[in-house]
Amino acid sequence: MRKLTHEEIVSRQAGKLNGRKLPVCVVLNNIRSLHNVGTIFRTADGAGVSKIWLCGITGYPPQGGIAKTALGAENHVPWEYRESIVGLVQELKEQGYQIVLLEQMKGSINHDIFKPRFPVCLVIGNEVSGVADALPDLCDAAIEIEMDGIKNSLNVAVAFGIAAYRLRSAFKLKRIE
Repeated sequence: MRKLTHEEIVSRQAGKLNGRKLPVCVVLNNIRSLHNVGTIFRTADGAGVSKIWLCGITGYPPQGGIAKTALGAENHVPWEYRESIVGLVQELKEQGYQIVLLEQMKGSINHDIFKPRFPVCLVIGNEVSGVADALPDLCDAAIEIEMDGIKNSLNVAVAFGIAAYRLRSAFKLKRIE
């Protein structure tokens, strides 16, 4: 084995740019940190997420700290800003999206055993207070990431990465079946 050169990685990725995206969109609900928003853009690009919706106080490009962590992904992943998350989630639900909250709540299930119904809208909440209080009534499912340490949650961008790649794997397995 050998480590790939930067040129080999870029060439490999260029061959994958066939326009196919996961039937997954993500809604960011009042994410405070622009660095978290940028990291989510970069991870969404890598996972093949079809669109990012930025809601409430969530920052959006070209605001400062986003580009620092997105490293250009903010120019490749389609995104749109909406002030009201409730109206957006209702619209997506009417379009047939399964609304899935990434949130610790009564009735949430471990992301490892979740069986998504595509297309999926994954909602990510504020770093401290989580998703808006009105959203649990609109959701079809809630998933969480089991924690074994003394902390009760992960950084929002890290948690998104775990959930996004779990959905990516589930979609690939569904296509094989």
